[in-house]
Amino acid sequence: MLDLIIKNGSCYIDKDLKGQDIGIKDGKIIKIGKIDSDAKETFDAKGLTVLPGCIDTQTHFREPGSTDTEDLHSGSRAAIVGGITSVFEMPNTNPPTSTKVEFQKKLDLAKNRMYCNYAFYFGATADNASELADLVNLEGCCGIKLFAGSSTGNLLVAEEEDIEKVFKSSSKVVAVHSEDEAILNINKKLIKEGDVHSHPIWRSAECAISSTRRIVRIAERYKKKAHILHITTKEEIDFLSQHKGNITFEITPQHLTIYAPDCYDKLGTYAQMNPPLRDKSHYDRLWYGVKNNLNDTIGSDHAPHLKENKEKNYPNSPSGMPGVQTLLPVMLNHVNDGKLSLEQLMNSICENPVKIFGIQDKGFIKEGFDADFTIIDMNKKITIKNENIESKCGWSPFDGYEFKGTPVSTIINGQIKMRDGKILGDPEGKPLKF
Repeated sequence: MLDLIIKNGSCYIDKDLKGQDIGIKDGKIIKIGKIDSDAKETFDAKGLTVLPGCIDTQTHFREPGSTDTEDLHSGSRAAIVGGITSVFEMPNTNPPTSTKVEFQKKLDLAKNRMYCNYAFYFGATADNASELADLVNLEGCCGIKLFAGSSTGNLLVAEEEDIEKVFKSSSKVVAVHSEDEAILNINKKLIKEGDVHSHPIWRSAECAISSTRRIVRIAERYKKKAHILHITTKEEIDFLSQHKGNITFEITPQHLTIYAPDCYDKLGTYAQMNPPLRDKSHYDRLWYGVKNNLNDTIGSDHAPHLKENKEKNYPNSPSGMPGVQTLLPVMLNHVNDGKLSLEQLMNSICENPVKIFGIQDKGFIKEGFDADFTIIDMNKKITIKNENIESKCGWSPFDGYEFKGTPVSTIINGQIKMRDGKILGDPEGKPLKF
């Protein structure tokens, strides 16, 4: 007897939508096709689209450290309500996840507390190159995170010599926050106190492209994989389109949805993030990148902060916004609007994360693969409301926005964990395998 059968759905298989049943046992997909077997549970997906479990490759769940803002449990709840089955979580915590001891502590914190599956980045520092050389077999490690600009504590690696050490030693994909710290320091004089509109002037396009050119040059010199996070500029799109192969990059949903100055007019410091939301010329070029399959992933950069902190006078207000719960509604709305295809979205949040980072048994609906599914209703409209945000921060930059297309169920390791916005069962997420 099967544990679960998903019937009557339109299933995304081999880059096409197919009317197939899916049989699941012991957390695995064991049959695809017409299934007449008995099952403990049947999910009727009539009128719905069954996708492989969607992966958010950039989240900040703030634990250990700022657990009043978010923690691994609450962040995972936000993920599954948003249809995300697996997350990659960042190391800029307190203490930072930059030693194997701290990495193990985070794994221990996640066990039986996270609803979604998970992996963690190992934080690069200026002096932990020896640790970076031996991460291949580290359980739950998706890659190395390098902050080339804009970080706290010892996670900032701004000097070229130290960046070279990281790449030379790296045994995993190096995911990079790419801003030039030297330019940031020079540009500080451009900050206008109380005016968040000066944020993208301080954190200029030059600041981003200068850093990205340097990262690519170093990665190519050492023949190592670099994944540039949250690309924001037209200059980077044009440059990175000439450097594919071992160089991959991400765009966020917010940079594809809102832009300056309108976002700062409407949201004030709630629109503040690093790298910043920029003007429409950059927004348009990011969309050019998406339409022409130049970007590799779409990640939320879920980086929540409490309202009382976001409302501080600029520049004392922290940068970052929540997004793991809204990634899919935002992007599915763009699919419905014809800005990208469902195949392009699946490439960005299922197939390419698997290929770039080497995730085992995820990202595809195939027999023998893990039974992770994101079930969506492409016709259902949803209005994002702050009061419905699962993150502890309790707000979204998309509050009041209506989106067409939304996740209605999240299935993880063969277990229905979210249905119609309600979280079900216990947190039983597992570390991703690489």
